[in-house]
Amino acid sequence: LPTVRRKAADRLSTAITAAMQELGMAGGRFVATVSAAKEPRSDGMDDVELLVAGHPGTEPKPIAKVASGGELSRISLAIAISTSELGQAPTLIFDEIDSGIGGAVADAVGRVMRSLGRDHQVLAVTHLAQVAARGDTHLVVSKRRSKAGTSSHIQAVNDASRVDEIARMLGGEHISSTSRAHAQEMIAGGTHEH
Repeated sequence: LPTVRRKAADRLSTAITAAMQELGMAGGRFVATVSAAKEPRSDGMDDVELLVAGHPGTEPKPIAKVASGGELSRISLAIAISTSELGQAPTLIFDEIDSGIGGAVADAVGRVMRSLGRDHQVLAVTHLAQVAARGDTHLVVSKRRSKAGTSSHIQAVNDASRVDEIARMLGGEHISSTSRAHAQEMIAGGTHEH
């Protein structure tokens, strides 16, 4: 059994390292190590350690010691991508896994999530326009307060209302013609990736 776990750790390390390259961590490495525990425990006879080197030329160290918030988000996404590709889960749910990132990395995350959507149903809670613009379906969740309390509302947005929502995500409540044009371009670019 330890040999099987070591082989699985090697496959996982390779897959997660490859996913990191796509998520703005070029040259980074993920290493899962399996070693014999000093004594048997309720969770097995192996010690498993997850290490990461976020940049080329650095030695892998425990994730909690070296990763920033944005890097943790990207590593979490790389793990999710890799395990979904190695596993059989038909539906993947990402709850703000893209927090702490932006710009070109956010664009890469959007592309990767869209790619995952080819073989899986992907549900993503996001505040990033770069991710939302690549979805096949876009739902806006909002909260409304009244004397009776707070309630959540979900509304599908399509066509012009979707463009407005992506523009709002890009630039705030005031939607300019520039942000609307950028939103249209993002949506069009995302739908042509199939």
